[in-house]
Amino acid sequence: MDIDSLRSFIAFVDTGSFTRAAKQTFRTQSAISMQMKKLEEETGHALFVKEGRNLGLTEQGQHLVSYARRLISLHDEALGHFSTHLQHPPLTIGCPDDYAESILPSIVDLIRQILPQQSLRVVCDCSTQLRLMLDQGKIDVAILTRAPDAEEGYLLKHDSGVWVKGENLQTDEPIEKQNPLSLVLYEPDCKFHSTAIDGLEKQGREYRLMCSSSSATAIKGLLRKGQGISAMARSSVSYGLSIVEDFTLPALPSVDIVLAVAPIPHPMFASHLAAEISQRFFGQNH
Repeated sequence: MDIDSLRSFIAFVDTGSFTRAAKQTFRTQSAISMQMKKLEEETGHALFVKEGRNLGLTEQGQHLVSYARRLISLHDEALGHFSTHLQHPPLTIGCPDDYAESILPSIVDLIRQILPQQSLRVVCDCSTQLRLMLDQGKIDVAILTRAPDAEEGYLLKHDSGVWVKGENLQTDEPIEKQNPLSLVLYEPDCKFHSTAIDGLEKQGREYRLMCSSSSATAIKGLLRKGQGISAMARSSVSYGLSIVEDFTLPALPSVDIVLAVAPIPHPMFASHLAAEISQRFFGQNH
């Protein structure tokens, strides 16, 4: 089977979209369609099925996912072996700002254990923008937040959303009881932002969005000064912050934190290394 066709197939599986698969592999959608048709001819089975307006995988398509990942992994591992002594550009890692303290250092440490001579570059942005950068080939690997039922990336951690405030605040009443509730949230494309606002509105609870920011440093600094409460992943809670134990606040969603690799990988970092780092990280944190 053609390795590029398998990459396109996995790009569709991970993104759920032929449009994004085409962007990630720098091909047109018609070229992707031809690759998928060729795969169906080679396997002798239909790989896709119409699900409403979207395409899903048939049973045989689901079987191919496992083989495709293993074939791509073995292919990239072989190339990596013969590229060990060549000079390569920095490995560019994308990371949401809120995971820069909690997740990124451990991932960098694991990469350095495997690739001690490889130079690194880190780009911080939200998961939405990092996906675009992966699509455009601007970053090689990214730490992302995904929905628990998605297939994207290699799992690092199951996490949950929590309400957070500054520790030891000297106020007349707990900040989470104040009316209106003062909020300091990530930008609107953050899942916790939209869930928090939607939940408060459904409760009919008064709130004021005091500030929104893409910077975890800014948000945490404001929380420590008692400027409001926020919604974030449990793993993002750091010194000077505490989880709000108030069950009248809306429930926040569970999320998965994953490691995603660009479909056209860095010469020294492909899917087999992402899988190894995922397994090591998951093992260290459970």
